[in-house]
Order: sequence, then C-alpha cells, then structure tokens
Amino acid sequence: MTITLTMAPETQRKLVERATRVGQDVETLACELIERSLNSEPTLDDILAPFRRQVAESGLSESELTAVFEESRDEVYRDQQEAGR
Repeated sequence: MTITLTMAPETQRKLVERATRVGQDVETLACELIERSLNSEPTLDDILAPFRRQVAESGLSESELTAVFEESRDEVYRDQQEAGR
C-alpha cells in the first residue's frame, strides 16, 4: 500500500536523521516505526502521559494534588461504608 503522510517539518527532520543514522531509507524506517507502534502494548509512561500533562497544566502543587487524591479516596471509602460493604 502506498500512502502520503503530512508531518511537521521537525518530525520530518528527525525521521531523516534517524534513517541516516541507522542506514535505512526514510520509507523503510517509517514503515518499521508504524508497525512497531501498532504491534506494541502501551507502556506505563504512554498510559500516564495524558494525566501527567493535565496535572502539569493544572498548576496544582504536589501537596494540592495529594489532597485531591486523599479526598477522592475518602469519598469512595464513605460511599462504601454507607452502602454496607
């Protein structure tokens, strides 16, 4: 299958640099990277990346974030106690 990809100039530059470094043509490397991405399970870092980004953007301090988690935990605990579990 032949496809055309539109990518940011910086991404294209990195792809060309890596292909040169590993001695492959750009098309072969791009295909391998796509296949590897599609065939691999996400890492913990992959899974947590959106959450980490949201935390960073929120501006919460570590103690404020801890308080949010503790409040949530306590709420779940109270709900379970009220439900008679």
